[in-house]
Amino acid sequence: MEKANNEFNLDRKMKVHNFNAGPSVLPNEVLYKASKALIDFDGTGMSILEIGHRTPYFMAVMDEARSLARELMQLDDDFEVMFLHGGASTQFMQVPMNLLDSGETAAIIDTGVWSSKAIKETKNFGFVDVIASSKDANYTYIPKNYTIPPQAKYLHLTSNNTIYGTQYHSFPQTDVPVVVDMSSDILSRQLDYNQFSLIYAGVQKNMGAAGATMVAVRKSMLGKVSRKIPTILDYNQHIENGSMLNTPPVFAIYISMLTLRWLKGQGGLAGIEKLNEKKAALLYDEIDHNPLFRGTVAKEDRSLMNVCFIMDKPELEEEFVKFCKKEDIVGIKGHRLSGGFRASLYNALPMESVEVMVEAMKYFSLKKV
Repeated sequence: MEKANNEFNLDRKMKVHNFNAGPSVLPNEVLYKASKALIDFDGTGMSILEIGHRTPYFMAVMDEARSLARELMQLDDDFEVMFLHGGASTQFMQVPMNLLDSGETAAIIDTGVWSSKAIKETKNFGFVDVIASSKDANYTYIPKNYTIPPQAKYLHLTSNNTIYGTQYHSFPQTDVPVVVDMSSDILSRQLDYNQFSLIYAGVQKNMGAAGATMVAVRKSMLGKVSRKIPTILDYNQHIENGSMLNTPPVFAIYISMLTLRWLKGQGGLAGIEKLNEKKAALLYDEIDHNPLFRGTVAKEDRSLMNVCFIMDKPELEEEFVKFCKKEDIVGIKGHRLSGGFRASLYNALPMESVEVMVEAMKYFSLKKV
């Protein structure tokens, strides 16, 4: 087999500044190692795409990915970590199937499209109590004043809302178990992850490539429903089989393992949080001071991951998108439901990209104001 050459330069200049909301930018180091593994995985003479999932080679990858996720979140012994198929959209259904018995109620706070989808799926398995919603203002804030019913089986939250650019900066203190969809801000900041009972996240924004979902669940939450759960959807079955109940998304999990290694090397969550805060502060400062742009959400609820903003002159939006493309800035067009612009500042996006974005905003404003 021909040895991998050095055509892929680890220090290559970025081709574009990638602000896409997901799948999103990956660290150069991860891309480099993955490119080598596509040809020869760890000297096996086989591609990572050819490795059997039950071989010691891949089982070591799975074990390391699960271990790193546990370590970075500092989870206690009651938690199990799984890497599964299906994305967060499957979890909207799989969570209540495993946790909510017929006749029981889940409390949910509605902060956008993704929590709305969770509400819809949860109704297939029990009752839903939407205890608060920001729909009245097109989801531009996080609800603050609500009562969590003590009889609720669990409280479901979406920690960061990619479409609207809002984020929980603190979480409700309650004796009711908390389930949280962290698909767009998982491992982006320091948190007490043990305050939750179940955490799920598609990995394609902050911890890998599209194709896998990370689920961390307290074992003490499981086995309490009376319904028969299909084997492939039963968390306990996945735990007992070490996320090997069926063929896992091998390459996506390998990319997650490399990304988690990279994240640990950045100083873990403390190190990446500092970088993420600096990136967001730089961009929000420009939005607040540039006469052409303005933010769209309550300042106290601004997301550090998805920065949403608009122009006071909407007729210039398309021209600005085209201008950015010429400057190798991609992925800034807002979601179709919210319009305007959205710049996603996930873990692997370098500060350089934010600096280029800010300079583009300054230059465009000088020409148009």
